[in-house]
Amino acid sequence: MKAVVYHGSADIRVEEVPEPKLTEPTDAIVRLTSSAVCGTDLHMVRGTMPGMREGTILGHEGVGIVEEVGQYVRNLRPGDRVIIPSTIACGSCSYCRAGYYAQCDNANPRGSRAGSAFFGGPEETGPFDGLQAEYARVPYANVGLVPVPDSVSDDQAIMLSDIYPTGWFGAKLAEVTPGDTVAVFGAGPVGQFAVLSAFQQGAGRVLVVDGIVSRLAGARALHAETVNFNEEDPVETILEMTRGVGVDRAIDAVGVDAQHPSAGPAVPDAEADETFAAERDAATAGGAHPDGDTWVPGDAPSQVTRWSAEAVAKAGSIGVVGLYPPTLNAYPIGVALNRNLTIKLGICHHRRYIPELLAMVEAGTVDPAQVITQHQPVSSALDAYQAFDRRETGWTKVVLDPAA
Repeated sequence: MKAVVYHGSADIRVEEVPEPKLTEPTDAIVRLTSSAVCGTDLHMVRGTMPGMREGTILGHEGVGIVEEVGQYVRNLRPGDRVIIPSTIACGSCSYCRAGYYAQCDNANPRGSRAGSAFFGGPEETGPFDGLQAEYARVPYANVGLVPVPDSVSDDQAIMLSDIYPTGWFGAKLAEVTPGDTVAVFGAGPVGQFAVLSAFQQGAGRVLVVDGIVSRLAGARALHAETVNFNEEDPVETILEMTRGVGVDRAIDAVGVDAQHPSAGPAVPDAEADETFAAERDAATAGGAHPDGDTWVPGDAPSQVTRWSAEAVAKAGSIGVVGLYPPTLNAYPIGVALNRNLTIKLGICHHRRYIPELLAMVEAGTVDPAQVITQHQPVSSALDAYQAFDRRETGWTKVVLDPAA
């Protein structure tokens, strides 16, 4: 079968690999009908999520058809159409039963203290082959796979595999309540769904900070108030827009690959640039290998953590769903402490939220497919990765067709 395979920082290839087999009685084999490229995938290729194993199939977003099930998968049949949650969970441990699926005690073969297990990630997450392929082995399929109604399209369903639940989780972490004013940092795919989710959870206003005009336009289409950090200082602008108070809640939907302003009043000074450079070196652990203008790690790893801590009102709260590697140890803890801020962060518990969001999609309450900007065959995945990596206009969210 064809798959997108990791061979090193700045080195991914579409190549023929063996089809997966059942290895456990709780496994299922799924034929992918839709996959997608996520910003998290770029972390692996840019080198800002170290520890990737050569030969790992990339991708953690998938929708498909069940082809084969193990002995203990007694709730699904071949032919069932399903969403594959990005994170893997057993459904039996105390964490899963409490809804903390991303912290499952059993899914990660590296042990109960190893943290989240997900498809297409570095060694510390399993590793498990990902979903940018024609077929995938899904562990604990009896728990993880979520059946998709016929009325929900693949384009709608693929958004529920990761980025819509992650945006929803970001709003939950930020403790959004009715009437709140919320700032979302990052207008990429997860940021767009964080905007949507904040409104769905009752926010009165949502402000979005980014430096890419096309992404800000997408956020404005969702009725967010936009702030371009290449034209204005985002913290000062947010304070002006809130009469000096700041926002009640903030959501970090960017993570380690943040970019600092390239123009305008918020361009960092030499001291900040030096700090960012040291953070970038720590985050990549020397493993980044940019190729021209592609696969370049973000030049300001802690930028969003700084801005969000300064833009939130006293006693406000921040939800962090942007990805940060264990190699990065930077946070403005003094600012947060002195302003009595609450910070919550983590990997999304996808299996917890997918059924609720799927029900809203089925009811016609929301159409998550509106965030998609490109469809490409898996054979063109490298071009899609490069365009998405360069943040080109029209490449905010790329869906891949594994069969094309």
